[in-house]
Formats: sequence, structure tokens, C-alpha cells
Amino acid sequence: MFKWVRNLFSATEYTAKSYKNIINKTVAAGVAAAAVTFAGGDSALANDDQLMTVYYVYMDDQYIGTVSDKSVMENLVKTKIKELEGSYQGLNLSLGSDLSFIPEQVFESNAEVNNAETVNEIKDDIDIKAEAAALVIGGKEVAYVEDEEQAEAALTKIKASYVTEKELEDLEQRKASSESLPQLKEDETRILDVRFNEKVSVSQTKVKPDQIVSAADAAKLLQKGTLEEKKYQVKEGDALSSIASAHSLDLKQLMKLNSGLKKDSVIKAGQELNVTALKPYIKVVVDKEVFKKEEIAYKKEVIEDSGMPKGDTKVKQEGKKGILSATYLISEENGQTIKKEVSEEKVLEEPVKHIVIKGTKVIPSRGEGSFAYPAVGGYISSKVGYRWGKMHKGIDIARPSDRTIKAADNGMVVSAGWDGGYGNKIVIDHNNGFRTVYAHLDSISVSAGQTVSKGSKIGIMGTTGDSTGVHLHFELYKNGKMQDPLKYIKK
Repeated sequence: MFKWVRNLFSATEYTAKSYKNIINKTVAAGVAAAAVTFAGGDSALANDDQLMTVYYVYMDDQYIGTVSDKSVMENLVKTKIKELEGSYQGLNLSLGSDLSFIPEQVFESNAEVNNAETVNEIKDDIDIKAEAAALVIGGKEVAYVEDEEQAEAALTKIKASYVTEKELEDLEQRKASSESLPQLKEDETRILDVRFNEKVSVSQTKVKPDQIVSAADAAKLLQKGTLEEKKYQVKEGDALSSIASAHSLDLKQLMKLNSGLKKDSVIKAGQELNVTALKPYIKVVVDKEVFKKEEIAYKKEVIEDSGMPKGDTKVKQEGKKGILSATYLISEENGQTIKKEVSEEKVLEEPVKHIVIKGTKVIPSRGEGSFAYPAVGGYISSKVGYRWGKMHKGIDIARPSDRTIKAADNGMVVSAGWDGGYGNKIVIDHNNGFRTVYAHLDSISVSAGQTVSKGSKIGIMGTTGDSTGVHLHFELYKNGKMQDPLKYIKK
């Protein structure tokens, strides 16, 4: 009878629960039958067998084998745990699977146990796990550390990448206190909160020992994150460098993600590029308030005065910057500002407008202060500076399209005639501190005392005086001091 029960359970298609239910019913029936047999007299125990207990071994509801002593399996588990304890000191190790035993009494002569076979069946598959604290983000276990204390240490380390430990301590103390916050001082910053952009929780679990990492490594993993596949569609004006930078990549990484792409590759609008990059599991959001005193720019106003000569200006009122105090509420995510708003603002000093009076009255004999190019085309063949051992006081303009010489600005002709090495020369006083000189003219079209307007013809370019070719020698003076005409004339 008992042998039949044992053989029945060698069939592996039953689940452990089924086995256990069948055993309960079958053993009960067997005991009843045995009672009848025993009552029948000596013939029922003719072989004089003794009863013994055997154990059916199950691992996670899977039948493994039958042993005569369950300590055979228990010692195997203990040995496996002891082997791992040397490599994973400090961890609380235990069997990760559900090992169970179902006992049965059988006659010794009918007992079919397989201790060695059962041990061999299971020894390579024993799953030893360690108690751990899982860091759970968005409902997913992301990293495992030894305990809850290490989990908190990892999260604190991540926050400490963006705020100091002292700031974190002060924040916790303020949260625990009911006292109102004091007014911030100038340029002072106060941390209001340090949080994660995702919900983070810690749960107790069991995992393989090699899955447990230190708090520092857990922090790195959460910050580094996982690969996230993204595609980017090229827009007009895009460059590879700007696309890479916008997705936190360098050019080399972008090219590696897109086979065939090179530094000098031409990209077109609408083209798709792979910009897959690491995405952190969590980001740190720091809420802070900042108190600052800032300058307020003053406005500028120009008042035209028709009684003042054109080109003259006069400051009526000096501008002065104002001052305001402002308290900003700022949110930063992984060090980048994502929100900034003013919570309080007060003007301490109003700005003072800068007012300038600008003359608009045109006086024919008075220059405007800006100078026209005195020739028709041509190029600058020589500039101001030392040349041939002496100072060249002006610029030379040669090869014009038209040899007409023009007044650079409004003014009055001071002199017009021959002047030695200058040849035919004209001097114009612009009655605003400036004078201009025109030399080597072939002919002169104006006379001393004559009023000339800007751009009007005053002569013809030539090569009179000490000249090596047809050109205009042009000089400019301000309050009697020689100037570089190229800093003033507009071609």
C-alpha cells in the first residue's frame, strides 16, 4: 500500500499542492487499509518488516526526489550559504527558493530513497539570496543595497551633487521647526527644498548577493541611468555640432550613433538622426529663493533743437541707473534652471532719464562733423605714417573713375592756390574745430572766402607739386591736431 503511494508521487506532472493533497487522502486511506490488514493476524506481517519515514523533497512546488533524512538537504543548503558568506560578509543570506518536505512511513523493505541522486539534482540549482533594500523608481526596482540605511545614503549622495551636506542638514532642521523664516540678506540664497523628479521608494526584498552594490555605486547608477532611444529630424540651419550639443553628446558620439556620418557630412532638412543617449533614472530638483539688489537701466531721450547747429549735442540731464530689490523663486533640475519667477520686488531708487539736446539747424559754412569721401572711387594708395624718412600727414587716393574732387563737409575756403610741394592746394575750415586739406590738384574750382557744401566740386585731381602720379593728397585736422582721415570719412 505505502509503496503504491510512493510510486504515485514519482510522477512529476503533478504540482506540489496536488501532491500534498493526494498524499493526505491516500495516506489516510492506506492507514485505514493497514489497520484492517493488521487486524487480520500474523499473515499480514509475514515478512516481519519494520516501518521507516521517508521524505519527498520539493523545490518551489517541483518534485526533486526522496530522501531518508531531510538533514541531507538542509546540510547542503547550509554548506552553500557558508561558502558564500566569505565573499559577501555582512549580508544576511538564506535559501531563495521554497524547500519543503512531505514525510511518509513505509516498510523498510519497500523504501526506495535516493539521497545522492536528490542532492546531485539540486546542488547546482540552489538559489542563495540575500536580504536587501531595493531602490524603486516609477514602480521599478533599479538598484539594490544592503539595507535601508545604505539606500538613504545613496539618495543623499545624489542630492549632495547639487547642494552641500550642510545645506541639506539646515533644510531638514527648518522643516522640523515651526519658526518663520528670517528675511534674506543681499545676495543671500536659501534652499527651500531638495527633491527628486520621480517618486523614489525603498522596499525590502531578496536578491542574488552579487546584485547588491555600495551606496556610492547605487548613486552612480541612478544618475547615469539607462539608454533611451531618440530620433531627431534635422531642421534648416542645423549643424552637426549644435545637434550633438542639444542632446548632451559630443560630435564623436553623434557620429558613432549614426554609421556613415562624418564631420564634413552634409545634412539636409528632414533627415533623421539617431540621438540615443543615457537618460538618468532620477534628477535632483532644487527649489531656492534668492534675494538680490539689481540696477534698473535708465531711459534715453533726444530732444531736437532747431536753434542749435546740426552736429552739435548737449547733455541736458545725466542719466542715472535705479536700484531695486527682488526675491526670486528658482527651480533647478540637475543644476539647470527650469523656472524663475519674482516673488517680491521693490524699487529702492528710481532711474533718472538721460536727456540729450541735438542740434538740427543747418549752417552752410559749418560742418556736420561727419566727412564724405572726397573723390569719386579710386583706392587708398598711401596712409598716414612715416614714409621715405618723414611723416606722411594724410592719405593718398589714386585711380578714381572720375577725377572730380569734392568738399568732405560744409565749410568756408580758407585758401586756394599754389603751395610749393603741395602743388595746387585747398584748405577748408568747417567752423566746428575741423579743417581739411586737398593737394596736388590739376585745377581749382573755388576761391578763398567762398562757402562750400558737403559733396560739392572744388577741383580736379592732378599731379602738381612733389607728386609721382595723379592722385589726391587729403589731410584732416581737429583743433589744430593732425588726425587719420580713415577714422572719419565715409566712403
